[in-house]
Amino acid sequence: MFTGIIQSIGKIASISPKGEDLLLDINLADLDVGDIQIGDSIAVNGVCLTVVALQNGHFHALVSAATQSCTVGLDSSHAVNLEKALRLSDRLGGHIVSGHVDGVGQVIRFEQLDNCWHLSIRAPHQLARYIAVKGSIAVDGVSLTVNEVHQDDFSVNIIPHTLEKTTLSQLGIGSRVNLEVDMLARYIDRMQQWEQENNKS
Repeated sequence: MFTGIIQSIGKIASISPKGEDLLLDINLADLDVGDIQIGDSIAVNGVCLTVVALQNGHFHALVSAATQSCTVGLDSSHAVNLEKALRLSDRLGGHIVSGHVDGVGQVIRFEQLDNCWHLSIRAPHQLARYIAVKGSIAVDGVSLTVNEVHQDDFSVNIIPHTLEKTTLSQLGIGSRVNLEVDMLARYIDRMQQWEQENNKS
């Protein structure tokens, strides 16, 4: 589990094909590696990856074909948001994030408004039902609060600190981003589906 509070901006240094999978070499930048071990989880742009090797401020992780099919940004060298897995004693500054991306959205508006930035994203239609005003959503692993929702589109406001400490500053119109909806919304939806299915039967 993660919180959506980014701890460092790293970089995918290299990518090596391994059959249908990809082996990533990721530069951890200034992320504290003192408590990272082989087998630990690190969120990379919101995608939970397992550390399979760790040395000289870099870690290696395998990305399966299944993960590649539902995420974006793990197949090229560029800056990425990094967050180590949550410990039970940590503060939950953002919201509960699993690192299991639900789908890929597309930026349709990104502009400065007074002291913050207004970001609008078009979500995949099947995810729109889970996005609510004042609810939480992870965009490339960053925990954000939804301000507006209109059909499949939603908007968030980003403060300067978040823009400085994440890769969101590099987004532009047309950029594709990893989205993870609030897991509580998914569970509520499943409970309603289960009740409807059993009422029919």
